[in-house]
Amino acid sequence: MTAFPAEDMEMTRLLVVSDVAVSRQWYEEVLGARVHSAYESACVLSLLGNWLLLVAGGGPTDDKPTVTMAPPADPDRVSAELIFRVRDCHGAYETLRARGAAFLTPPLNRGYEIRAFFRDPDGHLFEISELVT
Repeated sequence: MTAFPAEDMEMTRLLVVSDVAVSRQWYEEVLGARVHSAYESACVLSLLGNWLLLVAGGGPTDDKPTVTMAPPADPDRVSAELIFRVRDCHGAYETLRARGAAFLTPPLNRGYEIRAFFRDPDGHLFEISELVT
């Protein structure tokens, strides 16, 4: 029997996007991701030691017969987000904003953390968060 999880395993976060080329450019320019491989309908990125797979949407396939892959229909209804723990939320906010990230609000101090949220071109939600000590 194979151990799960095992030390030699990796995990990839998949995001369905409406335009792979547009999203690839945004992830490279705004977040500083590096392209590992790119195809017409998908792009594999490396970001902070993690894999991020951007794919075009599509209908069911033989191995997922009831699943339709689609970007978020409503960016204000979120079921997942990616969070970056940063040392300086205000500094990260200014850097990302200068690169084109559209934040929902400036960083807010919640008492235990300072955080701010932004979206990619398809509405996937991202957070930068700084612990307050």
